[in-house]
Amino acid sequence: MEHTRYFTTFIVLLLLSVGCSRETSQVLFPDESLEDFSHSGEMEIPGRWWEVFDDKNLNGLVDSALNANYDLQTAWYRLREAEALERQAQSSFFPQIDASGSGQAVDSDVSGQSERFELGLSASYELDLWGKIRSEARAQSFRQQASFYDFQATALLLSGQVVRGWFDLLEAWQQVLLAREQRQTNERMLELLQSRYQNGQGNLADVLRQQQLMESTREQEIVAETRLQVVQNSLSVLLGEQPQKQKIVSSDSMTFPELPPLPDTGLPAELIHRRPDIQRSLASLKASDQDLASSISNLFPRISISASLSTDAPNAEDLFDNWVRSLAGNVLAPVFYGNRLQAEKDQAEAVRNQRIYEYGQAVLSAFQDVEDALIREKQQQRRLQSIEKQYELARGTTNQVRSAYFSGVGNYLDVLDAINAQQSLRRQYLSETLNLLRYRIDLYQALAGGFDSGFRDEDDPKPGKQ
Repeated sequence: MEHTRYFTTFIVLLLLSVGCSRETSQVLFPDESLEDFSHSGEMEIPGRWWEVFDDKNLNGLVDSALNANYDLQTAWYRLREAEALERQAQSSFFPQIDASGSGQAVDSDVSGQSERFELGLSASYELDLWGKIRSEARAQSFRQQASFYDFQATALLLSGQVVRGWFDLLEAWQQVLLAREQRQTNERMLELLQSRYQNGQGNLADVLRQQQLMESTREQEIVAETRLQVVQNSLSVLLGEQPQKQKIVSSDSMTFPELPPLPDTGLPAELIHRRPDIQRSLASLKASDQDLASSISNLFPRISISASLSTDAPNAEDLFDNWVRSLAGNVLAPVFYGNRLQAEKDQAEAVRNQRIYEYGQAVLSAFQDVEDALIREKQQQRRLQSIEKQYELARGTTNQVRSAYFSGVGNYLDVLDAINAQQSLRRQYLSETLNLLRYRIDLYQALAGGFDSGFRDEDDPKPGKQ
């Protein structure tokens, strides 16, 4: 892929007509040019992007979270609410018909008992001459689309949280194992120094310094165990479980996966159509544009038609013999509202303009997400190489100063510093490897689109286990 590919002009044009209204809203989002992303691979990202890590445990955790996470269920029911509101708005295209009925029995000392029965139907319908009803229905339809993309964005965010949590768990468990290994190494060194001291070949200060190093390593072990438990709790909540109930088994085989090949970043214009958060912002912009069209229509007269059909009789047998029919038209034209209608139109226009800039910011932020992830991953790989070289040098230094010390020509402070530096670099390498994976997760999320989360219109999501 060529590094530079320019679009002479990038224009997002939203031309949303409002029926026969006198004003049509037009939204432009210009940009001088679009360049390719700074780096790109060739591997295509699947919809379920976390599967590129080829980890069955991870796949199972993400599936569980998609079925039981409460934030995702909340987003799902926001979508269902938006769908119901869309159906409500579309109902305005049809006339409203009401039926009524009544029966009355009156006892009188003069005339005795009398009865009266009435039945009636009434209908009303507003003519959509200026596109007001159509604009309101379209606005709600776009809000339903925005809610759908919000649900997809929530599912994408949740998948990233679970994958990060899983890798956090792997790193925390490996830090626990490393801290235990380093503590045992320092304990053996302490036993050797105590033996030398008892034989008159060392001094008490060296023993005390080693004891301090061993306690410091023990503290690192406590910190690692604490973090492991906290990460497990976080994952449990993402899975819709009470933290104390969900225990994720740790084993010595839990290690980091190999970093997959760099994915194909594609074109920036493709990213705009793929990202659910951008599409959500665009749908909100379209909805606000239709709201503006509806507010403009309020400035023009409204025409409605009503009809009724009724019958009444003194007894049920004669109820359908006498019918009364009526048909009426009504024109309502705004004359003086204290400038309220114009203010509502100005408000809708201001909201629409807000959505324009929110959409532009969403697009730019999406480009930044990709570029930041690419830069961080590239630099992180260089940093890991540097830490690896530092560790090799520190291990060589430790061997040299330890040999010199036991040969009687060195200072134990040098040995202590070398051991501490070597162990610290091993812990740091684990942490920075986790950061490398996090940057790749950021890249996948920045490039990924919506995916099938498993929810269906005919199915309600099952709540998390109680």
